Amino acid sequence: MYYIFSILIGLIITIMVVFNGELTSFYGVYISTAIIHIVGLIFVSILCVIKKIPLITKKISFLLYTGGAIGVLTILFNNLAFNKISVSAIVALSLLGQAITSIIIDNYGFFDMSKQVFNKKKYISLLFMILGVIYMLSTFNSIMIVPIILSFLTGITVVTSRTINARLAQKTSMLASTWYNYLVGSLVSFLMLIIFFKNIDFIPFSFSKNISMYLGGILGVVTVLLSNITVTKISSYYMTLLLFVGQIFSGIILDVILTNEFSTINLVGGILVSIGLSLDLWIDKRNV
Repeated sequence: MYYIFSILIGLIITIMVVFNGELTSFYGVYISTAIIHIVGLIFVSILCVIKKIPLITKKISFLLYTGGAIGVLTILFNNLAFNKISVSAIVALSLLGQAITSIIIDNYGFFDMSKQVFNKKKYISLLFMILGVIYMLSTFNSIMIVPIILSFLTGITVVTSRTINARLAQKTSMLASTWYNYLVGSLVSFLMLIIFFKNIDFIPFSFSKNISMYLGGILGVVTVLLSNITVTKISSYYMTLLLFVGQIFSGIILDVILTNEFSTINLVGGILVSIGLSLDLWIDKRNV
């Protein structure tokens, strides 16, 4: 079930990247980031009221409240990379960052996660995954270096944020953790808006008729909730790879819808990564 949740999260994230990207095209990076968090905060607040979730917590480490701040960076990096490189490429680069970060967290047990030393037999499966990502980026040039770096960094922020949020959920509840994630995220996004947006007193604000672009915050809440359920049940590395399966193939479909282009390169890259994941699962099953 948790494997299915991970694939579903990947699918939702891909759709969310598109919605958030459209919002960015309409409002700009900083205003859209603030809107995304406010929409998410309103939605999760309604859920907390309906479920009567207590939000006052016991004394908890300050580190566990930083997931929302790190999540702002994820959205910011994605928004800056959107339309500069394909959705599939953003997903692939994020995967690479997530895979490396997940291996480190699993191997050393950071954030009090259960320690799972990386099996040396898995180097072959890891090689397939890396080759898949590299192959997907084979047509890129130096002009795209900034969005490439930003997309890679989203992988680091995604894993770090979801791990911290999951730990907070264990101390509080899934909904309370998600609420704090969006509360902190909203505060940080508004702070960034004030710092980086020039002429803050003269922001022209209007609503778009494309209502779907405002749904990114709601989808974000759903991904955080599902992640809180899943992160502590399977290894961070496995979750990353399963997320990729959901993201990359939905990304390919979205690229066709948005650009009317089908990328054989992205398909082959996705298949290579899927082979790596299958080998990884097979190795673990043999070692049980």
